[in-house]
Amino acid sequence: MAYFLFVDESGQDRKSTPYEVLAGVAVQDVALWDLIQDVHTVEEKYFGSYYRDRQRELKAKTLLKTKTFRLAAQLPSIDQGAIQRLAQACLTDGPNARKLHLTALAQAKIRYCEEVFRICTRYDCNVFASVIDYQAIAAQPQLSDFVGLDYLRKDYSFLFERFYYYLEDLPKKEMGAVVFDELERSKSHILHEQMRRYFIDTRKGRERSTLIIPEPLFVHSDLTTGIHLADLVAYCIAWGFRIPSMQIPKREELAGLVDLICSMRYRATRIIPDIQDTPSEIWSIAVINS
Repeated sequence: MAYFLFVDESGQDRKSTPYEVLAGVAVQDVALWDLIQDVHTVEEKYFGSYYRDRQRELKAKTLLKTKTFRLAAQLPSIDQGAIQRLAQACLTDGPNARKLHLTALAQAKIRYCEEVFRICTRYDCNVFASVIDYQAIAAQPQLSDFVGLDYLRKDYSFLFERFYYYLEDLPKKEMGAVVFDELERSKSHILHEQMRRYFIDTRKGRERSTLIIPEPLFVHSDLTTGIHLADLVAYCIAWGFRIPSMQIPKREELAGLVDLICSMRYRATRIIPDIQDTPSEIWSIAVINS
């Protein structure tokens, strides 16, 4: 058996989000198809067949933007029996949508995300992420800037480290495969090469390649449910997850979703050689600010 780590990003433009996040959702192979079917059922429950029929992608920045929460609060909670009909009417005939339709769609988006995260917890998914405080540290190189270098960006190496610790702690050692949203072809080649060098040419990489397959898989995000989950997680972490070292204010309305994400974190304990003799807690969400 194996675990897939579906990975996506948020805030790479460093303009519209407070933190840059590389996030992954890990799911065991035997649970993946059941999870996918349950997510599709919830999508149908709230939006009917609108997104699937039109081959449109459900993106976190559309589902969970501030306006969604403002519209959702316009009216009391709408009965579950009516929300799909009203939300789909709003999607298919937006220009004629009234206050009730707009509110129903906004509430449907929030409820959808909540249910999706609950599905993830039910299937024992785990969340991994690297958060870059790009206002506190020098900018990490973009993929196009580090061709020929023999290292990965910090956020990638931290993400792989946390995923490795998780795999290493499993009762039976399982292999992990990393699945990325497809980038521009040239950037995909760069990342592919950097991962190969990391896992084959570095000591830590070779150690971690015993549990993580060094060659990544690239998929189309609009066709891959796992990437959709990682997109939701990355967005919520960027805007709503905070620890004391993170000084930028969070969006309080995301608190319920962030609580569900935090319940999927993994806590490893490791002794850090040459630094200490007692185990340290190493959480699966790493904040990089130095």
